[in-house]
Amino acid sequence: MAMNRLHRKICRSEEWAERMHGTTLPWATRDVDLTGNVLEIGPGYGVTTRWLAPRAGALTAVEVDGTMAADLRDTVGAELGVDIRHGDGADLPFPDESFDAVVCFTMLHHVPTPAEQDRLFAEAARVLRPGGAFAGIDSRMSLRFRLIHVGDTLNPVDPLTLPARLGAAGFTGPGTELGERSYRFRAGRE
Repeated sequence: MAMNRLHRKICRSEEWAERMHGTTLPWATRDVDLTGNVLEIGPGYGVTTRWLAPRAGALTAVEVDGTMAADLRDTVGAELGVDIRHGDGADLPFPDESFDAVVCFTMLHHVPTPAEQDRLFAEAARVLRPGGAFAGIDSRMSLRFRLIHVGDTLNPVDPLTLPARLGAAGFTGPGTELGERSYRFRAGRE
């Protein structure tokens, strides 16, 4: 997951954390039960993990970047009791039906290919318990978004085609809702 210098600076900033904690994450998780065993795929620098930890019954986070995973384990993991794992969201190291909710925030566009995104969706469905929710948020395309990602791994997910892709991965009732700069998605499992 390549991220340019500007992008790394934004994702570590207080302004980003305030926006994510204040409006973005509450919107993304509205009506999602986070009180059980929750899996976060792609926590990055941990801004979202810090928000999730006190809301989840138990929180596990899987990060594909080994250095980020180690840093998160030493900070957020130790401080908030989050189980941080180094791993790939498209090949999760958990048994079937392990989690009550699976979430991912502003990371799908960093998954290199549509095929790998689809494997991530299938893995999220596999580890989700019946009655659980897969939810998250990602950014909508714009000139500003593209400029922030110059030199990054950038593979945007079209919010209009995402419900069909989630259905193909085994989810039920998939849907998206458009926001000003981002969209949220939700799907379940029977």
